[in-house]
Amino acid sequence: MTDREHRLLVRGATFAAVGAGGDIRGVPGGTAPDGLFVRDARHLSRWQLTVDGAVPEVLTPATSYGRADDADADVARCVLVPRGGRQEPPAYTLFREQAVVDGSLVEALRITSNRPVPTTLLLGLTVDADFTDQFELRSDHRTYAKTGAVRSRRVLTAPDEGPAGADRPAAAQPPVLGVEFGYRRGDWLSRTTVTSEPAPDAVEETGTGARRMVWSLELAAHGSAEMALTVVAGPHGGPPLPAPPRSPRAALRQLTEAQRELTSSVTLPGSWPELAAACTRGLADLASLQVPARGPDGEELSVPAAGVPWFLTLLGRDALLTSLFALPYLPRLAAATLPALAATQAGEHTEGRVAQPGKIVHEVRHGELAHFGQVPFRRYYGSVDATPLFLVLLGAYTEQTGDTALARRLEPHARAAVGWMLDHGGLTGRGYLVYRADEGGLANQNWKDSPGAICDADGNRTLGPVMAAGAQGYAYDALRRTAWLARAVWDDAVYADLLAQAAADLRDRFQRDFWMPSRSFPALALDGDGGQVDALASDAGHLLWSGLLDKEYGEAVGRRLLEPDFFSGWGVRTLAAGQGAYHPLSYHRGSVWPHDNALITLGLARYGLHDEARAVARALVDAATTASGRLPEVLAGYERTAYPAPVPYPHACVRESRSAAAPLALLTAVGGV
Repeated sequence: MTDREHRLLVRGATFAAVGAGGDIRGVPGGTAPDGLFVRDARHLSRWQLTVDGAVPEVLTPATSYGRADDADADVARCVLVPRGGRQEPPAYTLFREQAVVDGSLVEALRITSNRPVPTTLLLGLTVDADFTDQFELRSDHRTYAKTGAVRSRRVLTAPDEGPAGADRPAAAQPPVLGVEFGYRRGDWLSRTTVTSEPAPDAVEETGTGARRMVWSLELAAHGSAEMALTVVAGPHGGPPLPAPPRSPRAALRQLTEAQRELTSSVTLPGSWPELAAACTRGLADLASLQVPARGPDGEELSVPAAGVPWFLTLLGRDALLTSLFALPYLPRLAAATLPALAATQAGEHTEGRVAQPGKIVHEVRHGELAHFGQVPFRRYYGSVDATPLFLVLLGAYTEQTGDTALARRLEPHARAAVGWMLDHGGLTGRGYLVYRADEGGLANQNWKDSPGAICDADGNRTLGPVMAAGAQGYAYDALRRTAWLARAVWDDAVYADLLAQAAADLRDRFQRDFWMPSRSFPALALDGDGGQVDALASDAGHLLWSGLLDKEYGEAVGRRLLEPDFFSGWGVRTLAAGQGAYHPLSYHRGSVWPHDNALITLGLARYGLHDEARAVARALVDAATTASGRLPEVLAGYERTAYPAPVPYPHACVRESRSAAAPLALLTAVGGV
């Protein structure tokens, strides 16, 4: 989804995508759907305004207001007028302001007459809620049976307090307040209510299942009328939510306070204002991307969601990397992410969810299809790297903050995670972390999880067991950090020695088996027979971040990543150009990922390649500067000389937590210079 298609409004587990005029059409097509989404379901699929039966024309498209440093404040406004020509000045002007809060959309609408005489306008708002699961809206041509599903619509009226019996007028009806949409399937129940102040004069049927709320507005000469509209979602299984604010500006105040609470302790560089701006924008995005979770004892937590529109939920790998990037500045993210993931750690084998004892969850979903098992993602464990990253973050958090209480509390979870790596993960039996394609879920289970991402230089996919290079680096770092925890916090020297030796052995094996002498570069992966998957890929930079390569190999890799086939000018490509597998608009085979580059920059700095680290950091900051400081999930891999701004990847998440935190990682790697 790009800002050219929709205006995104985000707060916590809720987001809305609206058109240029503030409408929601609910039609298929495009790279992402519009609507109001809460907990993986679309709770508003139509929101279309008419005046005197006609759709107004957009004079100023949906934009935002607020301070330049508040990430658009998630409040959108637009200006509409009736369609007409130069000889027919607009009879009215319509101002719309919209915002989301947890579980709700609020809109302030003001219509002003441009005529010198009194006038009457008929305003209509067509509304509907289809409760479609987000997985149904993906362009993957899948369909899902929903036997027994029932949708309902009900006009909401005020309590009947009029006279009863013969004294009551026969035609009198309770005042209309709004409309409620419902959806039931078995034990699944969702609802959406739409109300307004002033209340509508009537709610009409449309013949399509949608309802039209109508108001007859009497405007004085050059007079105005104002209206407050509120949409409240009632998702299945959702926690009780506070009453929404009465206006978008009140929602803005709430969000601004949340941003201030999250970021007040962060000091940004004054000597590199563009990096400071990217950090500020990223911090604001992180504030809006916090979603609720629970810890091992049921305590309420707030953790980074992966991104909008497709992943506004807890993804293990994404939350861990986001927390690692932000750790020197916002350790509270790690302090929430770690117990949330401990609470969802697998305790037994579950084939359909790739769950094994000790494994850290990859994805948590709350939607209808996950609830009924039609997709495996209610709790899905198809990630080979979330488990070692959990251990990396736990060790880094303890070392960074000096807080040993969390490491003591999560010791059983950490030991279970190490047990998974050594046993089910494959370190003991295969020598490396290994995964196999999951037929009902993900084919690839490292960070490059698209189907063709793990391939040789010619683009041939790797089949069977896969031992991805980057995951081995995470495992090495996890073993070393957990060895330190065992010695310094858990007082278990024997366990510490065992893990330290396992890390040293892994390093020796890796440099023997993965290194390609003829190319002076590590393989992207090993196949099930131990053969090298020889594509030149950015994953090698993750090995620098983890410290898996010795100094000579690490320096060679770092300098290679800055050569023109890898480095586009906006960042390091996921796959070097010139290989048969390369495609600049592929998700993982030639694109540029900000979080990937953040890890590479940290790795370059670790190996003393400070000039190279600054070059990558400058490229990313320049890319962010072209988009008001925001880094998207992924960019196309075209050369910087080909176009004056980064070419967007068409299906990227506009706001993504790892990308939002990436400028903080750059600040750590190169400072503010």
